[in-house]
Amino acid sequence: MGKSKRPVKAYKNAEFLNSAEARTIRILSEYYEPKSRFEKNKIIDTIVFFGSARIISRKDALKLVNEAKKQNTPAGKRKFEKAVKLLEMSKYYEDAVELSKKLTLWSKKLDGNGNRFIICTGGGPGIMEAANKGAYLAGGHSIGLNISIPYEQFVNKYVDHKLAFEFHYFFMRKLWFMYLAKALIVFPGGFGTMDELMEVLTLVQTKKVTKKMKIIIYDEAYWKEIINFDALIDHGTISKEDMKLFDFCNTVDEAFDKITTHFKKHFLNQKGSLIENNGKK
Repeated sequence: MGKSKRPVKAYKNAEFLNSAEARTIRILSEYYEPKSRFEKNKIIDTIVFFGSARIISRKDALKLVNEAKKQNTPAGKRKFEKAVKLLEMSKYYEDAVELSKKLTLWSKKLDGNGNRFIICTGGGPGIMEAANKGAYLAGGHSIGLNISIPYEQFVNKYVDHKLAFEFHYFFMRKLWFMYLAKALIVFPGGFGTMDELMEVLTLVQTKKVTKKMKIIIYDEAYWKEIINFDALIDHGTISKEDMKLFDFCNTVDEAFDKITTHFKKHFLNQKGSLIENNGKK
């Protein structure tokens, strides 16, 4: 008789690893594998950009407007109106590119070991792509925490290959957004952006996050149209003090100044060198 075939080792058994019984192993993998790569690439902390995946660049929006102009039909009119709105919203894409580029150029000049204040996004299109693009144009590193969902989400071309991640579990992806972040910049967006914003604000409000993290909400007019903060205060569901958890910013320069001033106050010593303290919690 020939030798019997050896059984597959548990950690090589794909059927088991993808089963309900192995869910905790998969969850732990989405903690330890990113942790390993961040340490290998000396990523100390990050600046996280959130915003709509549906906002496109001005160049792409102008192309859609010009194409829609040629269609003299009711459907063409609707396409034109949608394209005009995309062109209007494209200012946020361009602002995200510029802000990310400025922050990356600033961080590259800092002294200290490791990679500090690295741009981090969800890795996909829209504002995520814009922020990764800004870091790329500045010659810096950037992170993309991608998530497997049916539409919109793919790793954009500006994410460093060695810092591109693919998550299955939203909550593990959110952990890595928060754990390394020293600043959060929230551009206009929809359900996903509001989900991230509200979760972060809740964590800070309830003192589950105690590090000195700067939260910037970009374009006060947009966000006050989408969320009635005054009504929340009037109804007593938040307090006026809660409005101090974040700052509204309306320009790239204003956001850049507030973030870098905050970093200088809390994460740089008197000589301008980095304080080697992650401040993670």
